[in-house]
Amino acid sequence: MVDVGAKQETHRIARAEGWIWMESATADLILSGSAKKGDVLGIARIAAIQASKRTSDLIPLCHPLPLSRVAVVFDWKEEGEDLDLSASGKKALRCEVQAETVGRTGVEIEALMAVQVGLLTVYDMCKAVDRGMHIEGVRVLEKMGGRSGHWQAK
Repeated sequence: MVDVGAKQETHRIARAEGWIWMESATADLILSGSAKKGDVLGIARIAAIQASKRTSDLIPLCHPLPLSRVAVVFDWKEEGEDLDLSASGKKALRCEVQAETVGRTGVEIEALMAVQVGLLTVYDMCKAVDRGMHIEGVRVLEKMGGRSGHWQAK
C-alpha cells in the first residue's frame, strides 16, 4: 500500500456514474415495482452503499476508509435523450454515487465500486427477463479535497 501517513486529513468527495441499458419492457417492470425479486432500485441502492463500504476488501492495496456519506441516485433516460445510441426501444438507467470521507486518501474507488455493484444488482434482479442488458460509461465525474484539489470530468 502507498504510505499516506504524512498526508493531511481533509474532507474528500468523489462522484461517479454509470449506465445500464435495457429493453423498455424491463424498465417498465422496474418502475411498476413488479419484478419477481422485489424493489429493484431500493435493493440496488443498498447494494451500492454496501459495496462502497467493502471496497478495500475487494481491491488489493486499497486503503480502508471511514466513509461519512454515500448517496446513490438513479434516473432514467430514453434513447435519443442526450444520448446517441442506436439500440431501438431501449432505456438507460443511470446510477450516480457521491462518496465522502475525512481522510488522507481519496474516495474515487469507493464511488466507482458503488456504481458498478448498484448496476450489477439491477442486472441480477432482471436478468431472467432481459439478458441483453449492458453496463457502460462507468467513470469518475468529479473529485474534491486533498493535495490535488478539485478535478471534474469534461
